Amino acid sequence: MSQCELVYLDRQEIDLAKAIAQHRAYEECLRGLGVQVISLPPEPDLPDAVFVEDPAVVVDELAVITRMGAESRRRESETLADALSSFRQLQWLREPATLEGGDVMRVDRTLFVGSSPRSNAEGIRQLAEALSPFGYLVRAVDVHGCMHLKTGCTYLGNGTVLANREWIDTEPLAGFRILDVAPEEPWAANILRVRDTLLMPDAFPATAQILERAGFPIRTLDISELMKAEAGLTCMSILFE
Repeated sequence: MSQCELVYLDRQEIDLAKAIAQHRAYEECLRGLGVQVISLPPEPDLPDAVFVEDPAVVVDELAVITRMGAESRRRESETLADALSSFRQLQWLREPATLEGGDVMRVDRTLFVGSSPRSNAEGIRQLAEALSPFGYLVRAVDVHGCMHLKTGCTYLGNGTVLANREWIDTEPLAGFRILDVAPEEPWAANILRVRDTLLMPDAFPATAQILERAGFPIRTLDISELMKAEAGLTCMSILFE
């Protein structure tokens, strides 16, 4: 994990034992919220493999196996494809497409996809092509200050998006209620909704207060070591029914 891909953060030493404990607590939290957790085996030669969200985009009818923008991560797709093949038909993006799941924010049958350092126009086009037969709409969103769209915004439910407007183009989100992260917490927009509960890192108390005042139930987790690898709570799982 110490050799993970980084774009916007300086490399720091990661306490691996603490990172493992934090990841186990994350899994237990998901189980406590009624989620069946399927843990995949470790991939010692793939430093970013714990971030399982990026190699696939899963909807009710299909799992799209992405072609990740970071070439060093592309072997991760094989493990995810094997795991998902028991639940969904698979479709693979093709070169020259690049796309990572962290750039995909789903709101009902619309998928907002970040045009980012990791996802290009051809990747967005191929995703739209794969999903359009099932009635999904794909809309591109410019990302200009972070690695993935969901670093800059996530959907909270009830027509509400939590966002750092400095890092994304909010024009495609017109019609949503946008809650702003606390100014001193620019990395706080990556929130994982599980049923009616919002999971967020405990490193962002001011943003947690904003969400609580807006009426959202919050649970916080310590993922400090994982955040050194430019992680958020969404990137360590793929949630689907």
